Amino acid sequence: MLRLFFIFFRIGLFSIGGGYAMIPLIQQDLVGAGYMTLTEVTDLVAISQMTPGPIAVNAATFAGMHTMGVAGAVVATLGVVLPCALISVVVARFFFSRMDSALVQGALYGMRPVVVSLIAGAMLTFAVSSLLMPGGGLEAGAAVIFAGVFTLALVKETSPAVLFLLSALAGLAFYAP
Repeated sequence: MLRLFFIFFRIGLFSIGGGYAMIPLIQQDLVGAGYMTLTEVTDLVAISQMTPGPIAVNAATFAGMHTMGVAGAVVATLGVVLPCALISVVVARFFFSRMDSALVQGALYGMRPVVVSLIAGAMLTFAVSSLLMPGGGLEAGAAVIFAGVFTLALVKETSPAVLFLLSALAGLAFYAP
């Protein structure tokens, strides 16, 4: 239980950029520790996005529940939230008193590419695990759903809630027995 707390404490501590930036750390730590498979982490991210609230808290809660039940959910959630709360208080005091500083602005500009690259890396990992079958072939149903959702999101600027609903319905159509 303590190990789960420290895994999520570390994830919370080093997830600069928000919930999506923590996805590579969740993947590395939970899969590496044997708590979850890559497919389970992919499902965890999808569920965390569909439920109300911050993705980081949802992901920690769901992962903790999956690995150790209700106690695991509480421990993982506390682990991921505690560093954020502590750092936010310290950074807020520092940042608001020096917001116009060239040093602060330079650091913020320097961190943006890191956040984008972490999110892009996670996206590529999940795309491969979602669109390819274990033998390496393309998963046709998933590819059709991806193409449709991507098109609706990009061209029609469809609401994410509608995209989730449509994806769930398409998943039922392709994969339900």
